[in-house]
Amino acid sequence: HNDAVKHVLSRQFIIITVPKTEIREKLAKITHFGGGKTTGFGMTYDSLDYAKKNEPKHRLARHGLYEKKKTSRKQRKERKNRMKKVRGTAKANVGAGKKV
Repeated sequence: HNDAVKHVLSRQFIIITVPKTEIREKLAKITHFGGGKTTGFGMTYDSLDYAKKNEPKHRLARHGLYEKKKTSRKQRKERKNRMKKVRGTAKANVGAGKKV
């Protein structure tokens, strides 16, 4: 990949292809079944701060570095239905709801 992108995001791309024999052995232990080919993909950051800044939230959450805010199902549904009533950029302002 481009060196400038690596430097800006302070990360390196790693694309690994695991030998089929290793995958077959591991799968055989777990599931008694062999497989074709698997490709792994990973990113190495220079520091934890860079990772937190550049990685998507869902990937950070998998590693316990980001806590997703919890809202009730009813609140999410009400917000969705309020957003259906407006168009375009106005949807961003709909979130909070009306105060009575």
